[in-house]
Amino acid sequence: MRRSLRKSPEGLTVIAGYPWFEDWGRDTMISLPGLALCTGRPEVARRVLATFARFLDRGMLPNRFPDGAAAPEYNTADAALWYVEAVRAYHAATEDDALLAQLYPALAGIIGWHRKGTRYGVGQDQADGLLRSGEAVVQLTWMDAKVGDWVVTPRTGKAVEINALWYNALRAMALFSRRLKRSPGEWDAEAARVAAGFDRFWNEAERCCFDVLDGPSGNDAAVRPNQIFAVSLASSPLSPERQRNVVEVCARRLLTSFGLRSLDPRHSNYKGHYRGGPTERDGAYHQGTAWGWLLGPFALAHFKVYGDREAALAFLEPLGSHVDAYGVGSLGEVFDGEPPFAPGGCPAQAWSVAETLRAWSELAGGQRRRPR
Repeated sequence: MRRSLRKSPEGLTVIAGYPWFEDWGRDTMISLPGLALCTGRPEVARRVLATFARFLDRGMLPNRFPDGAAAPEYNTADAALWYVEAVRAYHAATEDDALLAQLYPALAGIIGWHRKGTRYGVGQDQADGLLRSGEAVVQLTWMDAKVGDWVVTPRTGKAVEINALWYNALRAMALFSRRLKRSPGEWDAEAARVAAGFDRFWNEAERCCFDVLDGPSGNDAAVRPNQIFAVSLASSPLSPERQRNVVEVCARRLLTSFGLRSLDPRHSNYKGHYRGGPTERDGAYHQGTAWGWLLGPFALAHFKVYGDREAALAFLEPLGSHVDAYGVGSLGEVFDGEPPFAPGGCPAQAWSVAETLRAWSELAGGQRRRPR
C-alpha cells in the first residue's frame, strides 16, 4: 500500500496485518515475493525494494515504522537478510539488472556491516563465520514476544534461521556479482566458511538442528521450526541427507493442519493454546502456537527433499479452505497448536497470505489446480 514515510513521501510498503500491525521490515520482505511477484506485479516489488533501500542504516533494515513522526526502529537481526533474499527473488523473476546494479552497493553494505558488527550485538564471529546477536531485554528474531522487560524467547547467541539467511545472502551476493560481471570470489569464499561453521548446528542426538548456538546457557536443543529455512531458502548449507532429516523432524513434531508449531509439544515450556489475556497470549505466542506463514516454507522444503509435488501441495489445502473461516477472503496469523487448531491473532496477516501464495505458485506451476 502507499505510505508516506519520512525519507520517502511516495513510499510503498506492506502492512504486516490488520487490524493491529504497522509496517514491519521483516514481514514486508518475507511477504513481497508472494504478494507482488506471484501475482504478476513486479513493479510493486521494485518500488517496495527501492523504498526500503532508503532506510538501510548500519547494514540494518527497520523492524517497524511507527505511525506519526517517530523514528523507525532497527531492533531486528534478520530483516536486512530477508531484504537480500527479496532482491534475489525479484531478480530471478524479472532479470532487472538495472535495479540490481543500483542496489548492489547497499547489498554489499549489509554484508559488510554484519561482518564487522552493528547494533544489538549483531555481528560475525570470526572463529566460525556465523552471525551472533542479542542483548538484554531486546527481542531481535521473528520470535519477538515481549511483556515489559520479559523477552519470552530471547534466543541470544547464534540463531539457526539467522545463519541460514546469512549463508543464503552470501550465495546471493556471489550470484549478483557474476550477473554484473564482478568478481564473486570474496562471496564464495565467505559462504564456504559459513557453511563449514553451520555444521555446528547439527544435533546428532535429535537428527535436526539446534535452535541457537553459544547462548548464555550453551546450545539450545529445543525443536523449533526456525530450522526449516536451512532447507527452504534458495541456498542451503545442509547436506541433502540432513535437509531430509530436518523436514522429517518438523513433520513429526511441529506440523499441524494450518502451520508449524513454534515449539515441540514434548518441551516443558510448550503451550498448545493461544488464549487468555495479553500476558498469557504473549507467553504462548512462540511457545507452541502454530504459525500459518511457516506452512509455505515447509511445503517447499518437503518438495525439495522428496520431489513429490502432490504431497507438498496437499499440505497447503487446509489453509486454502480456511480463507472464509476467520478473516473472510484472507488468512489469519496464528492457530492453536492442539486440535481443532482454533485461529487467533490478526484475521488478515500478510505473510500467511504471501507464503501460501508463493508456495502454491512454485509447486503448482502452470497447472490450473487451485487451493480449495
